[in-house]
Amino acid sequence: MKKNIILFFIFSVIAGKSFGQYAGWTNYTNGQWIGAIADSGNEVWIGTGGGLVKMNKTTGEKIFYNHANSGLPDNDVCALAIEGTTGDIWIGTNVGGLAKFDRTNWTVFNTLNSGLPSDAVYALAIGGTNIWIGTVGGGLAKFDGTNWTVYDTSNSGMPDGFVGAIGIEGGNIWVGTYFGGGGLAKFDGTNWTVYNTSNSGLPENNVLALGIEETTGDIWMGVGSHGLVKFDGTNWTVYNSGLPSNQVNAIGIEGTTGDIWIGTYNGLVKFDGTNWTVYDTSNSGLPYSYVSELDIEGTTGDIWIGTGDGLAKFDGANWNTYNTSNSGLPNNWITTLAIEGTTGNKWIGGDNSLVKFDGTNWTVYDTSNSGLPGNFIYNITIKGNDKWIGTADGLAKFDGANWTVYNTSNSGLPYDEVLSLAIDGTTKWVGTYGGLVKFDGTNWTVYDTSNSVLPANQVNAIGIEGTSGDIWVGTYDENSYPYGGCVAKFDGTNWTVYDTSNFGLPYDCVNALAIEETTGNIWVGMYNPFYSYGGGLAKFDGTNWTVYNTSNSGLPSNRVKSLAIEGTTGDIWVGTVNGLAKFDGTNWTVYNKSNSGLPSNVVATLGIEGNNIWMGAGNWLAVYNTTGVEEKSNLDFGLGIADLRIGKNPFVKATVISYSASGGFRSAQEGKSKVTLKLYDIAGNCVKTLIDGEKEAGSYSVKLDGKDLKTGVYFVRLSSGGFTESKKIILMK
Repeated sequence: MKKNIILFFIFSVIAGKSFGQYAGWTNYTNGQWIGAIADSGNEVWIGTGGGLVKMNKTTGEKIFYNHANSGLPDNDVCALAIEGTTGDIWIGTNVGGLAKFDRTNWTVFNTLNSGLPSDAVYALAIGGTNIWIGTVGGGLAKFDGTNWTVYDTSNSGMPDGFVGAIGIEGGNIWVGTYFGGGGLAKFDGTNWTVYNTSNSGLPENNVLALGIEETTGDIWMGVGSHGLVKFDGTNWTVYNSGLPSNQVNAIGIEGTTGDIWIGTYNGLVKFDGTNWTVYDTSNSGLPYSYVSELDIEGTTGDIWIGTGDGLAKFDGANWNTYNTSNSGLPNNWITTLAIEGTTGNKWIGGDNSLVKFDGTNWTVYDTSNSGLPGNFIYNITIKGNDKWIGTADGLAKFDGANWTVYNTSNSGLPYDEVLSLAIDGTTKWVGTYGGLVKFDGTNWTVYDTSNSVLPANQVNAIGIEGTSGDIWVGTYDENSYPYGGCVAKFDGTNWTVYDTSNFGLPYDCVNALAIEETTGNIWVGMYNPFYSYGGGLAKFDGTNWTVYNTSNSGLPSNRVKSLAIEGTTGDIWVGTVNGLAKFDGTNWTVYNKSNSGLPSNVVATLGIEGNNIWMGAGNWLAVYNTTGVEEKSNLDFGLGIADLRIGKNPFVKATVISYSASGGFRSAQEGKSKVTLKLYDIAGNCVKTLIDGEKEAGSYSVKLDGKDLKTGVYFVRLSSGGFTESKKIILMK
């Protein structure tokens, strides 16, 4: 016997939190990855990996909504639905929960303020006055405007908690589940009927897409790696012969003709019941072969197609493509940035290109159109007109016209990966995995652990003291335990090493350095990539060390990723894995995703231009104008919840997975919780265990290498302190 359904009787004024624009904040995003489409009259709404877009179908005019300029809780939009009577837009996001936009006001529902069982919302459908919500790991939810009802495996006939698709046929709710092998479920309001491989003709239990024919009631579905399946209420038919790929992401049904449109990994397909017509990048105006979403206009029959690289419309004869980004960024992965003093140009490094932004125009440089030796950018340093760029494939100098490349084959670089850079006059100091390198324009000198007292060969950060010319080096040694390294000073002759054993440095893994011009104070950001303890921020005035951490200051996390010093005020800006902090020497002001336009709490890089603080936050570029809002000291030390983030997705070779270990449910050892991070294939088989053990509460990251995996859809599942979160990840070789 099933347990009774749990009802959450919460008035909407309490359950929903209203949000508005965050003054002074701007998010620049790439919106070419389309996660959802919904059309409404003369408008089409597009959910992207960079926010929400409203486009006028006639004029093409677009309005961009993101976390900085609206109440959108997360820039990664995965699902959309529009209420027919009110016109309200319902938006499901990847990590921010569910939002309702009535064209004026935003209301956000999440696990903390409502009955929503998971903040990852991947499917939405509207039936009458009810909003049906498919979540990742939390099952199916129904919201009638006042009450929440959650259906999961513990209290209903739901076969799995991972919902990939929802369809409504009369009074029946059809639910496609995945990950745990649940199959297809039908709910008539009272009874549940489950179809799976053991009791039906369903060829696989992972149902990722649904479409329902209005006239016949036939259910069409995309089923894992088994192609397209039709269920007429009695018979099951599997189609895969006419498909360019058996992995079906989206299904749309044309009302007048009954044609079935199918979005696959390798093109768009029309099936008229007999013939298959395939559209791809070679024979049509389709901008990208990976088709993620479909929407068919009821009046015109126009097909709106979301792909992995843009939006397209097909009217049966003509193709139109649309840019759904609010910037010229080629993707949403920011690794570093630098600001040119004379021009104010912003130079932005990512995992696949170098970008220049002059305030109006975006210029993209990569290995295909420039002399850039590699597309993964670690560091950018500007001296005069010269831009020095550290890549994964060597060091490059760009003077605006010419490129000069230095690598292990033509120079004294010990490694091609250039992790850090600093320039002192005509001398370039280069940090690599093989030590510190000095380049005077002619000669290369390498300092490493074998020929100097450099404490570790991985040099993550370099700073130059203006008055003395001393070189300060932050290092990291992943081969020592517990992950050593430390800070070293080199005056050109002598080395001085500062570490936990002989000075006040709280931890030996150094990720960031910044030096105050007026005082000469050295600021050191420490970062343990695997644990939350032992890090923090330290200041060295030449004699004394002062340590700031989460227990004695307003620092929001002990894992510091970036530092910058404001020249006029001397304020220290600190990027951490749990938000951005400003320290004026006395007071701390913390900016995070819940109280500002910061698009992600992981702030990897910082740059300052007057009153503008530029940052790479999570997957997005953001800028905060400090004069745009009256600042208030607001310390938010967070809640014990799981937070799973995937770097590049889809990915080709490898990607980085970031996650938080929750302090919500503690183990017997105080401050720790049991954490597992596993990778599952679409059939629900565990193919990799990335983490399995106890972790201190905090944020972590781990690399996922796809070399032993096949192309396809996988799911990353994090369990931490009683919380569980899962996300879809796509490997494309």
